[in-house]
Amino acid sequence: VAAEFKKMKMKKLKKGQRGFTLIEVLIVIALTGLIAGGLTTTIMQVLTMSHRTANRMTAVRQVQQAGFWVSPDVQMAQNVTPGEDSGFPLTLTWTEPGSGDLHEVIYSLEDLPSGEFKILWRKHYINYPNLDSTITVAEYIDVTIDPNTGKPKTNCVWDGSVLTFTVTATVG
Repeated sequence: VAAEFKKMKMKKLKKGQRGFTLIEVLIVIALTGLIAGGLTTTIMQVLTMSHRTANRMTAVRQVQQAGFWVSPDVQMAQNVTPGEDSGFPLTLTWTEPGSGDLHEVIYSLEDLPSGEFKILWRKHYINYPNLDSTITVAEYIDVTIDPNTGKPKTNCVWDGSVLTFTVTATVG
């Protein structure tokens, strides 16, 4: 079987017709690179902002969670015993009306595995030493010293009638 090949003729440029010069091609490549770089930068900023917003929302949720657990316990407490320095461990006790059960709730801070932040734990005893529950109240708790107050960013202060419970969470 014989194959036939057709001769291909190269198109010749007509008089006055010209192609792109090397400089024109380089300019187009440079402009395309600038546009791609600008788009990449914009996308990266959007992703970074989204990550920061998610971290901020996680931190806010951790503080809300601490308030959710501490507030009713403090309202029930008949005795408040803060620990030394930052006020932790914080021990709250009360006797349940009706049943007479003695409740003791201890809030304590423990290191996260990274060691940078703490976990706020709540241990609830009914008729001590019977442990009723242990829960993680909040994570990413910041206990570094606040340069403005000289106190840890997370602390509790009991003045005999008012408990001031300050929680700072930092994520990212």
